[in-house]
Amino acid sequence: MSLALYDTWSRALRPFTALQPSHVGLYCCGPTVYDHAHIGNLRTYVFEDVLRRVLALNGYEVRHVVNITDVGHLVSDADEGEDKMEKGSRRTGASAWEIAERYTRAFMSDWQALNLLEPTVWCRATDHIAEQITFIAELERNGYTYQTNDGVYFDTSRQDDYGYLARLDHAGLQAGKRVAVGEKRRATDFALWKFSPPDSTRQMEWDSPWGRGFPGWHIECSAMSAKYLSPWFDIHCGGEDHIAVHHSNEIAQTQACHGTRLANFWMHGHFLTLDAAKMSKSDGDFLRLQSLTERGIDPLAYRYLCLSAHYRSKLRFNHEALDAAQAALDRLRKAYASWPAGGTVDAGFVARFNAEVNQDLNLPRALAVVWEVVRSDLPVETRRATVDAFEPVLGLRLADWHAEAFEIPADVAALAQQRERARAAKDWAESDRLRETLKAAGWQVEDGVGGQRLSPLAGTGIQERS
Repeated sequence: MSLALYDTWSRALRPFTALQPSHVGLYCCGPTVYDHAHIGNLRTYVFEDVLRRVLALNGYEVRHVVNITDVGHLVSDADEGEDKMEKGSRRTGASAWEIAERYTRAFMSDWQALNLLEPTVWCRATDHIAEQITFIAELERNGYTYQTNDGVYFDTSRQDDYGYLARLDHAGLQAGKRVAVGEKRRATDFALWKFSPPDSTRQMEWDSPWGRGFPGWHIECSAMSAKYLSPWFDIHCGGEDHIAVHHSNEIAQTQACHGTRLANFWMHGHFLTLDAAKMSKSDGDFLRLQSLTERGIDPLAYRYLCLSAHYRSKLRFNHEALDAAQAALDRLRKAYASWPAGGTVDAGFVARFNAEVNQDLNLPRALAVVWEVVRSDLPVETRRATVDAFEPVLGLRLADWHAEAFEIPADVAALAQQRERARAAKDWAESDRLRETLKAAGWQVEDGVGGQRLSPLAGTGIQERS
């Protein structure tokens, strides 16, 4: 089955064809490194990682570019307030440059913990100031800019189709006055270059033809994607919150400079929700990946949770759902580890799995195929080989997992053997009685395709054998 992806621009599922045979250019909006990423941010990166893996599954070589926003992202999308890096500096007492480095390292750690494939290019906004100035100068030559006391702005009135990606209601924006205008000519205009405040020095500022200052948030992505991919490439991704402002402005800039809408496909992951509210770093109330690991949750269990919901649907987060994802991942790991290697792939199951992921990355249905294989009566070697064929998309590192080894006391081992004999004789009452006896002794019993497995109950103090 050929690959079909949902395109936000056309609001339709479209067959995917690369602009260049066998090669795909993929740009993903990265983090603003003024604080830790929260798990809602990380859900978007898991979706983009799956997209890259599915593109590879279809034989494409992917040039994957991810930016690091370390300057220019103001606390308000209306071009008001301070730069988030300066805000982070004031909050912590470290310099803006130190803040950027600290939280970039933290983000990279989360990236690796979730087994996200390394991009072809990481690009920092502060390393590409010259490219951004050159881009703004071209917009100025083309007649798309004007200057105010606080910066250089993009004139959205020059484009009749501005905001088409978001289907913006221009009249509604003006009449409702939902966006502060200040010296801007209209609510939808946006900053390309902001001037440093008079009689003060910012930590991050540069000279430009218009005055000393710093770039607006949106210009970095247009400039860097053009440099590393070209002004017309295959797929641009981000979170759904980028549609109305950030991505609409990227498109406007690139249309004005290069005559393209930047990407052939625009794809957006939907929010993770917590108690029916979007999670946000700005209010200080968010969950980090580290906060999950401190509860004993494997980061790959969070990846599994993300795979269990379609990227274009809301994913409601609670600890019960996360615990269920951890339990499901543990069951899959134990089943996989119990199967010997050396089998042949079941072509029918692989075809079904590939068909699901090729239908707009339908991982929930693909996971259902995985569990059919686990529960099937296929030879165990075939089950392992078939799941191995799924792993390049799942990215769960199943082959790297090894069951913990514990010293099991002789009396506990004897009870477990009695229970095995009771199960073999289908004496379920005796089997259940022995399970409760083992539980009272501090041991949990799990039954699976490889037989029963003992593990110490939490809080017993039994340590893993070294």
